[in-house]
Amino acid sequence: MRRRAEAGVRRIGRRIGRAVDAVIRFEQDGPVKRVDIVLHAPPKRDIVARGEARFYGLALTAALGKLTAQVSSLTKASVTKRARALRLAAGA
Repeated sequence: MRRRAEAGVRRIGRRIGRAVDAVIRFEQDGPVKRVDIVLHAPPKRDIVARGEARFYGLALTAALGKLTAQVSSLTKASVTKRARALRLAAGA
């Protein structure tokens, strides 16, 4: 499970570019399993995702999905800013 979590975080971290490190926590509270992922990237705030489920595999999948959604929204915003700047430069 740890290797699967590391591989997923590495794959997502490559999309940011400047990811420094990540903290992955596996916790259990009764029948509920929880996976917390904190991805540290210098120019941005820490990106935090949490997944909860009855099994660790499902909780990890949920956490990685939430992390992917946050990273894709960050990369879309930077691409949009860059495209807007290029359009303004071309029109001026």
